[in-house]
Amino acid sequence: MCAASALTTGLAYGEPEPSALVDQQHCMFCHTRDAPFLAPSFQQIAERYRNSPDAQAMLEHKLRLGGKAHWGDTPMPPAAERGGPLSAEDAHTLVLWVLSQ
Repeated sequence: MCAASALTTGLAYGEPEPSALVDQQHCMFCHTRDAPFLAPSFQQIAERYRNSPDAQAMLEHKLRLGGKAHWGDTPMPPAAERGGPLSAEDAHTLVLWVLSQ
């Protein structure tokens, strides 16, 4: 399901934070909810990608395998370097949460 259709099928802005996944993946080491830090805020990511049809798959892939920097000079490290493997289901949960910001 793409992010846009996820939002129109009942997912509302402000999904509950998947705290255990956020902690496991050390998301807050580089991101914050509402202000740029070492990486863009979750709100900035949501604003940029929320209505892009291919964004959800791209972001899930980037969460799991890492990827080049789109916001500066710091690339996204792979999940194994952030806190251990990340399943496709867990990446999906995190992306839905970020896009709901």
